[in-house]
Amino acid sequence: MDIEVITTAGAADVARFDAIIDVRSPAEFAEDHVPGAINLPVLDNDERAEVGTLYVQQSAFLARRIGAAKVARNVARHLETALKDRPANFKPLVYCWRGGQRSNAMATILSQVGWRTALLAGGYKTYRRAVQARLYDEAWPLKLVLLDGGTGSGKTAILHRLAERGVQTLDLEGLANHRGSLFGGFADAPQPHQKMFESTLLAALDGLDPARPVLVEAESSKIGEINLPPALWGLMKDAPRVEIVAPLEERASFLAMTYGDIARNRRALEEAFRRLPTHPGRERLESWRALAEADDQEALAQALVELHYDPAYARARKKDARPRLRTVMLETLNPADLDGAADAVAGVMNDREGVSAGPG
Repeated sequence: MDIEVITTAGAADVARFDAIIDVRSPAEFAEDHVPGAINLPVLDNDERAEVGTLYVQQSAFLARRIGAAKVARNVARHLETALKDRPANFKPLVYCWRGGQRSNAMATILSQVGWRTALLAGGYKTYRRAVQARLYDEAWPLKLVLLDGGTGSGKTAILHRLAERGVQTLDLEGLANHRGSLFGGFADAPQPHQKMFESTLLAALDGLDPARPVLVEAESSKIGEINLPPALWGLMKDAPRVEIVAPLEERASFLAMTYGDIARNRRALEEAFRRLPTHPGRERLESWRALAEADDQEALAQALVELHYDPAYARARKKDARPRLRTVMLETLNPADLDGAADAVAGVMNDREGVSAGPG
């Protein structure tokens, strides 16, 4: 059976295939891949390194012969495991790093099985160039509204509630696997690679309706170690905002619950202290460490909000010329009040949707 060759890997291009098979090594796949792809490596990390070393240090022939044997064994294993229940009309799309020997080997065998197999010309590099061009060279016609407010005011929880209510949202912190502040990393869950973030971001953007407003949490241009594309950040800098305001004690309690994993991980906490843009001074830093040592999460959170987060937020607000559509005041951050805040913000978004739609 002939192997089809496609030249682009956008959402519409790959939607007609039953599976997108990335045959690169697990390490390559972890760095970035086409959204929705499954990893069926024809060479694992160690095998790829071994074959590459043979190619450089001994001969191309030896590397190809040993590599071919390993590829054949790995493809056989995939046929007996991951692919064993695929029907006769299965349509896979296969790609590797640059559309070379690894993907051709897998595609050839799959097509000989009788499956209608396709190859991505140029492999992952073709896909990656398209992602970069769309995120960095194109203008995105999005009507953003920012969900703003001090640290610990429940913005992420409200954003998730709004998504459940059908409001169009973009969860940048979720995509970046980060809670968006200096102490917002997850102690045991690293952020994705920048390339992987861009892949998932592009997929999320493609899923948005540009005719409707999009609610996005106010962020800096960098979420943890992840950089936002300048075009998106430019839209966020000019977007109107809804501000959430909550009492300090409630925010401290909320932060203690939400950020407890960082506060209890001394290495992660010290790393966060090290990244503070303004050094807090030895005495203050020691007091924060003592609160962490005593496991007094709420007191530590309140001290950080009062002495670090709120002053930084106040400075930023003085320079912020973006229009404020509404301020939502919360007495507590319990589920009922968060639901009420979500309802209030949903009203603002519905009004914006009416404005976007214009006269009918």
